[in-house]
Amino acid sequence: MFTPVNDKTVIVTGSSKGIGKGIAKVFASNGANVLVVARSEPAALNTVEEIKNNGGEASMFIGDVSSWSDVKSMTDTAVERYGGIDILCANAGIFPSQKISDMSPDEWDQVFSVNVKGSFLAVKACVPEMSKREYGRIVITSSITGPITGYSGWSHYGASKSAQLGFMKTAAIELAKDNVTINAVMPGNIITEGLQDLGDEYLKTMAASIPLKTLGTVEDIGFAALFLSTKEAGYITGQTIVIDGGQTLPESLEAMD
Repeated sequence: MFTPVNDKTVIVTGSSKGIGKGIAKVFASNGANVLVVARSEPAALNTVEEIKNNGGEASMFIGDVSSWSDVKSMTDTAVERYGGIDILCANAGIFPSQKISDMSPDEWDQVFSVNVKGSFLAVKACVPEMSKREYGRIVITSSITGPITGYSGWSHYGASKSAQLGFMKTAAIELAKDNVTINAVMPGNIITEGLQDLGDEYLKTMAASIPLKTLGTVEDIGFAALFLSTKEAGYITGQTIVIDGGQTLPESLEAMD
């Protein structure tokens, strides 16, 4: 039995849809106060309403994680509404597809600005409040793409996801003195709005390459983030959890026969 996160305050960036929304709903269903952070107000409001309709507590903040002023306002808002910050789930990320030969330097920079700089700014902004309390849990959403696998069109995305892990390892050392841990979840193929738009046949092909023969859910990622945010996970820092149904294990489809 894990210590409940009742009345803990969690900031989840990029939580108006997809994995971030799943993380926000898991924390809310387990009693946490959730600040839903996103760029789209209608989508963020929808997430907040879903959480509240299910008996949870949430409010929204509209901002850009690559902007220091927005991120600082985000943390100030969490403290003002809920009295502090206990947990940060740095989930916001973009994943446009573009091959290297066609990619502009600006496209590369945009992915790094949101995925890497956005994670850094969120951590930087939340740590002072956590350090003050000598308690904090930070979970970064990385990916198997980049650190473990590659995918055509995602060189910038994969590089950004690897960069997040490099940042995390040194951050874990620096934050440990204040009893603040930082870890990462590394999702494989997870069913989100974007994947569902690709059609059933595409989803079946993807599932065929996974030993568990099914794609993951956003809740699968949410529960992993929840575990890393518990009191009992306090001796885990600078680590990663791969959540991919075994996707990265076989060296070929034949290996699963």
